[in-house]
Amino acid sequence: MSCEVRHKGICGALSADELLALSAHTRLVNHGAGEELAGERMPVESYATVISGVVKLTKTLEDGRQQIVGLQFAPDFLGRLNSAENAVSAEAASAVHLCRVPKATMERLVKSNPQLADRLMSQTMRELDEARDWMVTLGRKTAAEKVASFLLLIAMHLDPEAQGESRRFDLPLSRADIADFLGLTIETVSRQMSKLKADGIISIVANRHIDVPRLAKLKACCGS
Repeated sequence: MSCEVRHKGICGALSADELLALSAHTRLVNHGAGEELAGERMPVESYATVISGVVKLTKTLEDGRQQIVGLQFAPDFLGRLNSAENAVSAEAASAVHLCRVPKATMERLVKSNPQLADRLMSQTMRELDEARDWMVTLGRKTAAEKVASFLLLIAMHLDPEAQGESRRFDLPLSRADIADFLGLTIETVSRQMSKLKADGIISIVANRHIDVPRLAKLKACCGS
C-alpha cells in the first residue's frame, strides 16, 4: 500500500508484514466535493484514512437543520472504532482521497496491535483537545479572531507536508459553511476576510484562493 502520509497516519504503527496483509483489504478511493462519505446513524461498514483533502463532519437536528461539528485532514482516521453506526455525517468538503479499510479488518488489527491502538487513542485525545480549543474560539473570541482562527486552522492542516512561514490554499468551505462553523453571518465572515486582506494579513484571489505570506501575522490575529 503506497500512501504519502503513511508514516504519520495509522499505517506508521504497522510492521511490514502487517502492511502487506492490510494492503489486500484496503481500497483507495476519490470523492468530489459535496459527496457523502458516511451517513449519520447509518451502519458502519468501513473506516478510512484521509490521504488528501478536507472532510466535513456534521450533526443533524430534529428539524433537519445541520451543524458543522468538525473538519478532518490528512492523515486523520475517519470513523469511530467498535461503533455499530456513525455518530456524525461525513462529507467531502473538497476533493478527497481516502484509503478505506473494512470494519472487521481494522477492528481485528487493532486488537492484535497495541501500537496501532495507542496511535488511534492519541488521535482521539488530540481531537478532543482540538474540540475544546474550538469551544473557546466559538464562545469567547471576537468575530475577527474567529475568522483568523479558521484560516489558521486550514493553513496549518490542509497540507501536512507544508513547511515555512507562507501558505497558499483554496478554501474548502463556502462562505455559508464557514459562517455556520463559526456561528457568524455570511456578511460578517466576508467583512472580516476583507479586513484581513486590507491589513495585508492575507491575499484573496477569485473569492476562494487564499495566500498567507506570514503565518505568524495571521496567528497574531487569532487572540490566543
